[in-house]
Amino acid sequence: MIEIVQADITTLNVDAIVNAANSTLGGGGGVDGAIHRAAGPALAEAAVPLGPCPTGDAVITPGFRLHCRFVIHAVGPVWSGGKRGEEDLLRRAYERSFQLAKEEGTIRSIAFPAISTGVYRFPKPRAAEIGIGAMRAYEADFDRIVACLFDEESALLYADLMSSLR
Repeated sequence: MIEIVQADITTLNVDAIVNAANSTLGGGGGVDGAIHRAAGPALAEAAVPLGPCPTGDAVITPGFRLHCRFVIHAVGPVWSGGKRGEEDLLRRAYERSFQLAKEEGTIRSIAFPAISTGVYRFPKPRAAEIGIGAMRAYEADFDRIVACLFDEESALLYADLMSSLR
């Protein structure tokens, strides 16, 4: 089941949340900073040695002080006009996140932010199509997949896209 919610991803009751990380894995702005603040310094201490993480890839750590058991740190692309393989890199970041969750073996629910749509400036409509496409491809592998959006505009965009695909 795929759900669309407008919420703070750090408060969700899921097995794993996906962090829209940078390659250093040490925290940053937006959702990345919020996840690191909520999890506490142990998150960076666990994640940084796993980096640098290439764009389109992901790594997994414990959730520490978060409600979830795991954080999957996915590194999405910075938008450069669409001529540097950004769509493929974003798709790979989602796919790698799902692969890590499956490999872990006990993750049945997972939440994603809108990867790369903040300071990385990926166009929200195309990012939504890529994200929902990946979620639909892995829907049978999980009990619950959540697209967790920070703002109403993004939540409505995702909800409209999901409605058009049913």
